Amino acid sequence: MPDILFAEAFQLWGSPTTWLEIAAVVLALAMVACNIREIHWGWPLAIASSLLYFALFWRSKLYGDASLQMFFALIALWGWFQWLRGKRPDGSALRVARLTRPALAAALAAGAVLWPLIALFLDSYTDTDVAWWDAFPTAFSVVGQILLGRKYIENWAVWIAVNMVAAGLFAFKGLWLTTGLYIVFIALSLAGWRAWRARLA
Repeated sequence: MPDILFAEAFQLWGSPTTWLEIAAVVLALAMVACNIREIHWGWPLAIASSLLYFALFWRSKLYGDASLQMFFALIALWGWFQWLRGKRPDGSALRVARLTRPALAAALAAGAVLWPLIALFLDSYTDTDVAWWDAFPTAFSVVGQILLGRKYIENWAVWIAVNMVAAGLFAFKGLWLTTGLYIVFIALSLAGWRAWRARLA
């Protein structure tokens, strides 16, 4: 990746903000705006933003979040296909829907299992100093992304929790622009929840 992307654009509360972080923030905001409106172009924006954030997080030793960005880039291809061609099990078009109680329990259980597994891996095999905090948004973002791809409204609740933890994590690392982005994401997730609730099939 060109060194100019890691060049300092300005200082924010004593920490350098790079051109790469600025570009990633702009793409991420455009992506969420598309998601709220169910515009499928949010998925390629997700790929581009994720690749930029992979580089930023890796340099900041946020290996869980960095790895998550590669997952995001790959699953965005799946999500894009789902939004263009996806069907419900009964063959109907993919529309905003609610999870059944068993499906919701399974989704939460998946995140609860992934969280300690990822944390233990990061603690054992990387030099991160925030293994458990890094692992939480990593684990539950996997859940949220799958729910988003299948247009389940509960994805927004997952993103609210993820964004709250992530904002604190990025503040700890001095990534202030990204911290601000994730605070905005909390508000956008609430807006997305309200917008999708109005479209429930």
